[in-house]
Amino acid sequence: MTVVVTGASGHIGANLVRTLIAQGRTVCALVHIDHRAIKGLDIEQVEGDVRDVHSLLCAFNGAEVVYHLAGYISLQMDEWSLCEAINVAGTRNVVNACLQSGVRRLIHFSSMSAFEQEPLDVTLDENRPLVESQRHPPYDRSKAAAEKEVRKGIEEGLDAVIINPTGVVGPFDYRPSNAGEALIDYAHGDVPAAVDGGVDWVDVRDVVTGAIRAEERAPSGAKYLLSGQWYSMFDFGIILEEITGVPAPRVVLPMWLARFSVPLLAIADRRNGKRPRITNVSLRELQSNPNISSHKATRDLDYHPRPLRETLTDTLSWFESNGYMD
Repeated sequence: MTVVVTGASGHIGANLVRTLIAQGRTVCALVHIDHRAIKGLDIEQVEGDVRDVHSLLCAFNGAEVVYHLAGYISLQMDEWSLCEAINVAGTRNVVNACLQSGVRRLIHFSSMSAFEQEPLDVTLDENRPLVESQRHPPYDRSKAAAEKEVRKGIEEGLDAVIINPTGVVGPFDYRPSNAGEALIDYAHGDVPAAVDGGVDWVDVRDVVTGAIRAEERAPSGAKYLLSGQWYSMFDFGIILEEITGVPAPRVVLPMWLARFSVPLLAIADRRNGKRPRITNVSLRELQSNPNISSHKATRDLDYHPRPLRETLTDTLSWFESNGYMD
């Protein structure tokens, strides 16, 4: 039976598709625009858009399992309309298409950002409430709202599991992702100062392993946080220095000063033809809860994420081999 992957050309999707192929499974990829990450793979590709129910019904016809990864990642506070259309309404369409097509199981990829982060001194696990207030970034609210769409589907009889990864980094990052671009900047010595904050980093391959085990083992309605290890951006740079020999920034920028610099950094990025990556939203992410528990995934899925150093070494090697470090 076929496994359908929406968002197959994204970072997690590229790794998931390769793992499914290695398991000997028949894969159908729903692709919107960018095919680079799955070019040449022995899979079926269907042009589609989660905003187009008809394309989903075509892709899901005969599917046993659907992995829903397609989404819009936003680092801005003014993109609710786009986040809502793709992440919320798109997920609603996926759920309805699964129900209409008789899909056996849906694995829905949410995010750690869907959770309320405070209180920061209390460990965050699957029981933490989802964000709702408009003071939260559109992306965070849209991922929380998308989870609610999946819950509605479960109430209607859909067998579904929700996955919440933390900050994903790893190989086969073709676009590359925001984390991948940051990694390349650090490796090039293009980061003059580390911001006072950090991220819980998790290897994309560990996320894929956890998701596949959830498909195989998790009860319907289950939800799993897939975390790795939290590192400050200063320590992140030190690890990269030890791997590459490129000196890490020794200056740590206070958060208030980083926020003050956002407009200037955005202008510089646009002049260099880059999308702004240092925004008030991305800085907010550096102040998210550092205490993330994946105990439930460890217990139920035998989930054991690898050390960050191994992840960064492999990812830099992949970027180097694919011409991203030139």
